[in-house]
Amino acid sequence: MENLLGLLRIHIQRGVDLALRDMISSDPYIIVEMGKHKLKTRLVKRSVNPEWDEKLTLTVSDPNIPVKLFVYDKDTFTFDDKMGDAEFEIATFVEVVQMLLEGLPEGTIIAKVQPTRQNCLAEESCIILSNGKLVQNMVLRLRNVERGEVELQLHWIHVPMGL
Repeated sequence: MENLLGLLRIHIQRGVDLALRDMISSDPYIIVEMGKHKLKTRLVKRSVNPEWDEKLTLTVSDPNIPVKLFVYDKDTFTFDDKMGDAEFEIATFVEVVQMLLEGLPEGTIIAKVQPTRQNCLAEESCIILSNGKLVQNMVLRLRNVERGEVELQLHWIHVPMGL
């Protein structure tokens, strides 16, 4: 855990209008990767609008490494089908966290990240103060697939020095 900056909690909320991979629906799950770290959500059966409401936590030592998401459809007798992928940067989020902002009113927008050709943001993503903590809400447009988005929220967890 050398050079650990903190923990990134990713609240994977839902998928929206995901691609159909089985006859009438899909059985989606998500794999999240950051560097060598890899985490997986639970499977949601028969849904193209799954509600995961699941929190995954990654250790962060280099905020310049992108976070990658891969959405799959679970199959029983064949390889799981790809349902798209996305990636996002956390450098701006980590920079804001390190500012140690205090005394700001609830709901204050600290920074905005715009969608570009280089990121998978479907819309502007704001870093805000919510319940005394900095959070970033994101809607990611999936790539390499005909349609679909994933909604998530980032939270930062400070790790005390010496752990």
